[in-house]
Amino acid sequence: MPISPSLPAALPQPLPPPASPAQLEALAADLRAAGLQPLQAAEQLEALSADAFVYSPVLAPLLQGRRAQLGVKASSSEQVRRVAAACARHGVSLTLRGAGTGNYGQCVPLAGGLVLDITGLNRLLELDASSGVFCAEPGILLADLDQQLQARGRALRLLPSTVRTASLGGFVAGGSGGIGSLRWGFLRDPGHLLGMELITVEPEPRVLQLDAAAARPINHAYGCNGIITALTMASSAAVAWRQLVLEFAGWEQALAAAQQLPASALELNALCLLEAPVAARLPWPQGCPEADGGGHRLLLLAAPDALPLLEGLVPQLGGRLLWQAPQGQSRGIPLRELTWNHTTLHVRAREPGFTYLQLVLPQPEGPALAALRARWGDDLLWHLEAVRSQGVQRLACLPLVRWRGSEALQALIDQARDLGCILFNPHVLSVEDGGLGVVDADQVAAKAAYDPAGLLNPGKLRGWLERV
Repeated sequence: MPISPSLPAALPQPLPPPASPAQLEALAADLRAAGLQPLQAAEQLEALSADAFVYSPVLAPLLQGRRAQLGVKASSSEQVRRVAAACARHGVSLTLRGAGTGNYGQCVPLAGGLVLDITGLNRLLELDASSGVFCAEPGILLADLDQQLQARGRALRLLPSTVRTASLGGFVAGGSGGIGSLRWGFLRDPGHLLGMELITVEPEPRVLQLDAAAARPINHAYGCNGIITALTMASSAAVAWRQLVLEFAGWEQALAAAQQLPASALELNALCLLEAPVAARLPWPQGCPEADGGGHRLLLLAAPDALPLLEGLVPQLGGRLLWQAPQGQSRGIPLRELTWNHTTLHVRAREPGFTYLQLVLPQPEGPALAALRARWGDDLLWHLEAVRSQGVQRLACLPLVRWRGSEALQALIDQARDLGCILFNPHVLSVEDGGLGVVDADQVAAKAAYDPAGLLNPGKLRGWLERV
């Protein structure tokens, strides 16, 4: 059974010691000999060592000030191989970094060492016109990749709300789903990741071509068990999505609409439900009326052929169509940047005293939401996202949580678990505890095979620490 681990009060142990001055000097010399420029300035290392972990008031004090001792940027798989070889020879910890848009400290080096920035590996390498299968380097920005696919009639199946700034490799290694999860589920579901090129961390690194089964343990492993240098993935046919904002006076009506619309034959790519107090704290696209706190808002990305039916159906569901525009053609903030973790970002920008959780709600969803609200009142603000989980349409909940301390947050987590919620905890450090709380033996076995000295992103794979 999935468990709900306690919130961390300290960094995981055992962690390797930071590299010595002699190790760093020898490593830097090897990098220069390979034609790479080591990064050593304090401001460079600070920028390479942080992500958006400040979303969590639990992680912030643990990770603040954790910094690499050396940095380097690579622009080819051969350069990555040379960096891996040098770190292995000198026994220096190696943490991989994409665009750094994660929220859980996935790329924060807990034990110092070297951070490798792979955003220079940023090419779409191949696209099969008949199947839509593509191969791309991990540092390519998702927006750039999707634009190149769109030009050929294809699109990425899944996108985080940070699509404009996130990298493909970082999304696969540190993300899980987002826009498109209503149709396609989550990144670890079979059929998304079809293969990868991987470099091992050894004195003589191997360059491996992994099929879908062999690549699966590397998916959502925070870069702990191998260095990804190319990803082969499935795409979908491109759709000219329409952005729609619906408004409901009553919460029960809004929730019922969020339950019913994904079960219809309408082609939807995203459905986000925001309780009125959340909607009132967000910016809105130009032309969309600002929320005044009186109405709950349902955000949709819908295919053009869904519009005629929605125009008649929405009033029957008790709502009204407030605003619509083609995706990519509206002014101001795009609708997808009001969903998923961008919702949290916008609310925290106004009120930093909020944090969040990530839950998949039991069905029917109403009783669990009511029980949580009865105990916590307006310390919880509802933000729901429609997803497809194990082939079934579900509602995920990313509630805004007013920070009342670690004990209150742990009590909320425990209550949610007791109500039947599946918890994906953003306030823990390890791969396992941020998921279902159990060790994935395949992930640990992959680390033993591809990173035998345990140098990659130490401290983030609990199964490896327990094994040692």
